[in-house]
Amino acid sequence: MRKQLVLVADDDAPILRLVRTKLQADGYGVITAMNGQEAVELFERERPDIVVLDLMMPVMDGYDAMQQIRQSADVPVVILTARSAAPEKIRGLDLGADDYVTKPFNPDELSARISAVLRRVSGSQPTADQLLDYGYLSIDLGRRRILANGAEVELSRTEWELLYQLASNAGRVMLHTELLSRIWGPEFRDETYYLRTWVSRLRAKLEEDRDNPKLIRTFPGMGYRLEPPNGE
Repeated sequence: MRKQLVLVADDDAPILRLVRTKLQADGYGVITAMNGQEAVELFERERPDIVVLDLMMPVMDGYDAMQQIRQSADVPVVILTARSAAPEKIRGLDLGADDYVTKPFNPDELSARISAVLRRVSGSQPTADQLLDYGYLSIDLGRRRILANGAEVELSRTEWELLYQLASNAGRVMLHTELLSRIWGPEFRDETYYLRTWVSRLRAKLEEDRDNPKLIRTFPGMGYRLEPPNGE
C-alpha cells in the first residue's frame, strides 16, 4: 500500500528535521522544502497528498505558495504560524487552508492534525438534496452551493464540512463534542476553542448581520444550532 506523501515547507532546518522524523515514524512519506518557490516546484513534481506550509519563508512566502499550489490541485493544506499572529491565521484560512498549527508546536499535534485533515477529505460525505432558503441566503446541500444576496459564497473545505453538519441537522442543537468528532475526529472532541474559531469564520460569511448573529445560534456550554428557514 502506497504511503501518503506529505510536503513540509519551512525555512527552519531543525524544524524540518524534527517534523520529518516524526511523520516518517508515523508511516508517512515526507518531502521537504525551505522556501515557497521550492515547495511549489516539489509539489508539481511529486504531487503529495497534503502540504504543510510555514507562512513566513524567503523567496516566496506560504501565502503565495498556497495560491500557486491551489491553482493546479485542490490538495489539503495545513499552515504553520506564530502563536501571536492572528492576522496570519485569518489570511491563511481566507486563502483556503484546511487547518493551522501554531508555533511552537508539538510534532505529535502536527501529526494528529495531518491525520485528521486526510481522514476528513478522504471520507465520503452522505448525500443530501436539502435546500434551505432564508431569503437573503440559500444553502443547497446537494449541489454544495451557497448564495447570499444572489452572489456565490466561497467556503473552505472545513467551513463546508461544518455548515453541512449544521444544515443537515437544522433546528437541532449540535453538541460541541458531536461536531468536533464528526469533522475533525474523536481526538479533537474537547477542543471547543477550535470549534469557536471556525463557527466565527462561518458566521462572517453567512450571517446577514455578523454583529447580531441569528442564523447560527450559540448554546453556551452545549453547542450550536442552525436555525431552520422561516422558523420551521
